[in-house]
Amino acid sequence: MRYKYCLFDLDGTLTDPGIGITNSVMYALAKYDIVESDRSKLYPFIGPPLKESFRKYYGFSEEQALQAIEYYREYFRAGGIFENKVYEGIPELLGELKRRGVFLALATSKPYEFSVAILEHFNLSQYFDYVGAATMDGRIAKKTDVIMHLLEDLQITDKKSVLMVGDRDQDIDGAKANDLSSAGVLWGYGSLEELQDSGADYLIRKPAELLTLL
Repeated sequence: MRYKYCLFDLDGTLTDPGIGITNSVMYALAKYDIVESDRSKLYPFIGPPLKESFRKYYGFSEEQALQAIEYYREYFRAGGIFENKVYEGIPELLGELKRRGVFLALATSKPYEFSVAILEHFNLSQYFDYVGAATMDGRIAKKTDVIMHLLEDLQITDKKSVLMVGDRDQDIDGAKANDLSSAGVLWGYGSLEELQDSGADYLIRKPAELLTLL
């Protein structure tokens, strides 16, 4: 087995959260009298930490961004969390990896509470041995830190045995920062160019292709 551990991003990799996340962002922006009707303009919010995105794309101050996150979570908790769907082929992929004895862990910048609820709602929690996620208070937010904490918590020292799988550049950057191999998936919200430029070790176009790497 080439990789004993497989770390998965959540949004844009296991599930398509486009409607729920963009609706939540729209709700938060409306609190600042910002009306955003083009949903595609909000797709960059899918993946990175929210504070970073509110500041980068709308020029919010630190204080405004933190408040915007609270507004975002109001909508998300009320239903946006499940305006979401599992990508075709993902349950089959996870099931086969488990059958092969691969240790599966989530590594997401979404807070732990929401991540667990999504996995359970879509019957994906059965496949995961560990959930690595961000904290609500922002102490752990960036993918690099999520992965670092995960490796420490699981006491993984053989980093050559770990593969990070995700759809955005921060997934690839987080893997590289922690000396891990990475696979960029092309069914999510990151472009081919984004994943190539960030230095993904592998590029896969459909879930079943991941099996050839393991």
